[in-house]
Amino acid sequence: MILEIVKDRGPITGEQIAEKLSLTRATLRPDLAILTMAGFLDARPRVGYFYTGKTGSQLLGEKIKKMTVKQYQSIPVVVNESASVYDAICTMFLEDVGTLFVVNGNGILVGILSRKDLLRASMGKQELESVPISIIMTRMPNITTCNPDDLLIDVANKLIDKQIDGVPVVRDVETDGKVQHEVIGRITKTNITKAFVRFANEDTV
Repeated sequence: MILEIVKDRGPITGEQIAEKLSLTRATLRPDLAILTMAGFLDARPRVGYFYTGKTGSQLLGEKIKKMTVKQYQSIPVVVNESASVYDAICTMFLEDVGTLFVVNGNGILVGILSRKDLLRASMGKQELESVPISIIMTRMPNITTCNPDDLLIDVANKLIDKQIDGVPVVRDVETDGKVQHEVIGRITKTNITKAFVRFANEDTV
């Protein structure tokens, strides 16, 4: 009813809306606050409330497009580039992840390992404890990464386009005049699913 009144007569003050609904301004205040915070209404001092013209779907889309990586990233699971395939398999199993990020002694990203990489390596007859992961990992610069300030929806599109399960969240550091990536987090399909489920359960729209 509030939205219909504002649509027809906006801009309109809170007192005028309350009068049309035979309510007090104090009774109406929480409802106006919710509609304004949700984006259905906008308010201007000494002018009043007016309808933004946006649908629930549009407002939902706008909120999703503001979600950033740093809000939902999790702790990265890394292995040193000197580790063996056997070590990597154990780490992946114990940490219950689908992707491992390979770093050097300074924590700089040098490679990435997926379940498929390790499965492929284990199908051979070589001794897994003697095979270094550096032989089977995907190396830079053929690694998709993201930064903490990237939009979550953009990373989701990367996962779909590249058909991968997760990407490292990195911070750019300069070493010997060359920009490298320090691993500070991870975003996976699970992170994104949890983010959207949490978002859907919030009573914000």
